[in-house]
Amino acid sequence: MARFFTQLDTGVGRNLAMAFAKERGERKSRGVVIERVELPEKVKNSRILVLGGTGRVGGSTALALSKFCPDLRIVIGGRNRDKGAAMVSKLGNGSEFSEVDINDDRSLDAALKDVDLVVHTAGPFQQAQNCAVLEAAVRNKTAYLDVCDDTSYAWRAKSYMKKAKEANIPAIITGGIYPGVSNVMAVELVRASKFETKGEPEKLRFYYYTAGSGGAGPTILSTSFLLLGEEVIAYNKGEKVKLKPYSGMLNINFGIGIKKKDVFLLNLPEVRSTHEVLGIPTVSARFGTSPFFWNWGMVAMTNLLPPEFLRDKSKVQQLVQLFDPLVRAVDGFAGEKVSMRVDLECSGGYHRIGIFSHKKLSVSVGFSTAAFVLAILEGSTQPGVWFPEEPEGIAVEARETLLNRAAQGTINFVMNKAPWMVETAPKELGFGIYD
Repeated sequence: MARFFTQLDTGVGRNLAMAFAKERGERKSRGVVIERVELPEKVKNSRILVLGGTGRVGGSTALALSKFCPDLRIVIGGRNRDKGAAMVSKLGNGSEFSEVDINDDRSLDAALKDVDLVVHTAGPFQQAQNCAVLEAAVRNKTAYLDVCDDTSYAWRAKSYMKKAKEANIPAIITGGIYPGVSNVMAVELVRASKFETKGEPEKLRFYYYTAGSGGAGPTILSTSFLLLGEEVIAYNKGEKVKLKPYSGMLNINFGIGIKKKDVFLLNLPEVRSTHEVLGIPTVSARFGTSPFFWNWGMVAMTNLLPPEFLRDKSKVQQLVQLFDPLVRAVDGFAGEKVSMRVDLECSGGYHRIGIFSHKKLSVSVGFSTAAFVLAILEGSTQPGVWFPEEPEGIAVEARETLLNRAAQGTINFVMNKAPWMVETAPKELGFGIYD
């Protein structure tokens, strides 16, 4: 497979796009057959604990790992033995269930015994009072990955940097699909821009779309409602600004398979992390869903309910229970398509984007999280606590592999293209850029 970049290659952006196009074509021609990953001998039989493994995100991650690396010993961590047994039966030989309460230190320590890496998918992460799983990982000297999508939690986890280094363990936070894969897309766009132009990165915008609940049900519903109670933090020309949640609507073109969707401001951790890590002065993130009345409902909740109500987990849980049957019914016809568009603008008029779209969020999030697991096992991550865009988290030379693994089954996956080349205006589809 072609590499993204060759040393001092001024055609780096072209190589980046060609590498993705080549891999995308190979996946299409082989019918999205997942090829086995040959891990180094010393880690090929690693024991991986997936906390929240009976849920949609954790279960999808475990299944993806079993397809990539059948030799891995996967432990499903959760509270429900019946659901755990059902998940283990899907995974087959080498897997097992571990009953664990993530709010109990003794339970966590017992579950982490003889575990090589723990994957924390047991959300929601909003308003969590501590980083109990990361603390346990440090205490037991176990490598760590989470799919955190909460800004406060992510930066609280970052404060464990010194302890993680002392324990000599690698830890990646916000390592799912978004944030996670979207962060890696962003840093690769920045890297390409520095080879293609003398301009400086000025604006970075994350746009996300998920149909319905994305097949994730109550968990994503709870996360969405809790985010409506948070002020949105964004950055404008280096200044931090506070904005109203689910405001600032834009109609964004997500390209083939998704087309144009309305997206709204939300408080997401990749905004602060990419601003600080990559030094980009203007950064924001927006999210939208469908059918369109879900967006209307979210706007109405933001305007009609006081923020204190939306920050109250018990009240939000009551809302979730109320809306869950309706959400499940709508999911039946809405589907669960997911798309990410990352836009980078630099001085001098340079503008490049990346798009990542999949028919099923519940599948794609598994491959995305599994890609981070494999990167850690392959030695990409240094001791410490890292965001995905930091080279100590995902090494520069490991990013291409991670993104291509995450992109299994995508309906549209392109990187480092001018916006007009990938948007869905009919006059722009005859260029053969997906061949």
